[in-house]
Amino acid sequence: MTLEDFRISLHEAQPPAGIVSLLAAMWWDGKGDWHRAHNIAQEVSSADGAWVHAYLHRKEGDEGNAGYWYGQARKPHSRLSLESEWDEIVSTLLASSRSDPK
Repeated sequence: MTLEDFRISLHEAQPPAGIVSLLAAMWWDGKGDWHRAHNIAQEVSSADGAWVHAYLHRKEGDEGNAGYWYGQARKPHSRLSLESEWDEIVSTLLASSRSDPK
């Protein structure tokens, strides 16, 4: 799946079948359901989970909490636009899910 395919899927009622939970979180965020996205992200204890969590708190306007989660993700506090960071996260997660031998 490409970033554009993922964006197109936002017109559907449910996330694409078989995507990893963090992509589902980003999908729900893309649909405007921050709370659902956050609930998913906070259940994933990995660097990528922390990155998604950081992005969501930055989007919420809670820069202090976002900073904590960027630290957990071992990433600098993003200065990209929210849209650009969303693209970066989704692209990275799509690439890593393609390379995952599941």
